[in-house]
Amino acid sequence: MAARKSAGGYDLESSLSHLLRRAQQFAYDQFVQQMGTGAITPRQFIVLFAVNEEEGLSQTDLVNRTGIDRSTLADMISRMIKNGLLARKRTAEDARANAVRLTAAGRRALNGALPRALAAEKALLDLLPKAAQTELLKGLSHLASAMGEAKSVEQPARAKKTRRAAATPARKRPAAKRAPTRRKAS
Repeated sequence: MAARKSAGGYDLESSLSHLLRRAQQFAYDQFVQQMGTGAITPRQFIVLFAVNEEEGLSQTDLVNRTGIDRSTLADMISRMIKNGLLARKRTAEDARANAVRLTAAGRRALNGALPRALAAEKALLDLLPKAAQTELLKGLSHLASAMGEAKSVEQPARAKKTRRAAATPARKRPAAKRAPTRRKAS
């Protein structure tokens, strides 16, 4: 086997982002293997689970609860409504917001998927000693919490910047100077 080269101190064996990606891929594979083909996806399961925990969540609440970005979640919810798993209606508090709830089919899908999702989680955690399982879950919970805090600080700053840009009048560009034209002698 050829010797590994270091690229400026970056190492795949200790790269948090790379290791998280590999773990996520393995977790996804375990979920799909447990669910079988044609079943709900891991993200659909998370949405169903979150809605089941608190029916009537707005799509914005679901973004915050699941970590799925706004446009992806909106597309997912539309597909899940079309497939009969979810229903939504405008909230009384805010006519722009939609409250999401499970349908009977969504509840059946969640109840059928829950034991399989737990089996997938167990298969993943069983690869680690018990002490490492506890530490991993604690570390990932801290990371998720810190990411949520960083995102909530970042969003108002980004919104303020956007509002400032929208309120600032656009500068007029100076008119391009044209080269003087010569008249032909007649």
